[in-house]
Amino acid sequence: MLKLGFVTAILPDLPLREVASFASASDYSCVEVMCWPKGKAERRYAGVTHIDVVGLTAAEAARINDAMKTAGVAISGLGYYPNPLVPDSAEAQVYIDHLKQVILGARLLGVGVVNTFIGRDWTKSVDANWPRFLDVWKPLIRFAADNGIRIGIENCPMSFSADEWPGGKNLAVSPAIWRRMFDDIPDNNFGLNFDPSHMIWQRMDYLKPLREFASRIFHVHAKDARIDQERLDEVGILAYPLQYHTPKLPGLGDVNWGRFFSVLTETGYDGPVCVEVEDRAFEGSLENRQAALRQSANYLKQFISPPALSA
Repeated sequence: MLKLGFVTAILPDLPLREVASFASASDYSCVEVMCWPKGKAERRYAGVTHIDVVGLTAAEAARINDAMKTAGVAISGLGYYPNPLVPDSAEAQVYIDHLKQVILGARLLGVGVVNTFIGRDWTKSVDANWPRFLDVWKPLIRFAADNGIRIGIENCPMSFSADEWPGGKNLAVSPAIWRRMFDDIPDNNFGLNFDPSHMIWQRMDYLKPLREFASRIFHVHAKDARIDQERLDEVGILAYPLQYHTPKLPGLGDVNWGRFFSVLTETGYDGPVCVEVEDRAFEGSLENRQAALRQSANYLKQFISPPALSA
């Protein structure tokens, strides 16, 4: 059975225990927990630390798991989304080192999936990035596999604004690149955290990959996107993507969620589907963001049944 969850980045104001209580009260059965290092965020939705994996002990992991069990909410995965292929090698190493800490934290917590980005030097082509991708990710995937952790790569291009132009800051944006990734690093612990919204604004089929990459989909994000066709007609497809598309809550954009879940379930996927709120119309306050999560749950419950109540 699919498991409805949400990404905790949208509730940075609340400690994990309160996030879990809110999730339970709102018919969510899991959460993807953000594990950024403590400090200043480098961008929106980054820098949220609901579990500090640095120095995490077995005793603290047990306390976290007890709190989640009490709330009746599982951890679907740990999330950390930096750019491990950033041009500055010293900066990249900071991200790589923390990603390893997240992997070790997942092992302590008994969480099987860590979600992240491949990263990219956005000033270079895919081919020019490839040797560094292999140098960084072959040992990272081996490290994850050695610790019993699967890595789910989100398919977000991270190409929205001037500082990410022209290539974006994440290589894993298309089926052609996914095939190449999995051919060169065929480890079964290497897969996808699939988000259909990123296919919408790239004008790509978001259903066909569900079938082709079924064995590689470890985690799913439920975010929507709306294309402003009139604006796109004005600025063109080569404009910064935020000039012609807007992230929205599930049901408020252009994803056909009925078809999406029809195909997703036909592939045999029965894992987490986590709402990722990046809809600015709902970001004015904690209350608005919580309302966005409730609305998303109410909409998605037509496709994902909430957990049965204990007798």
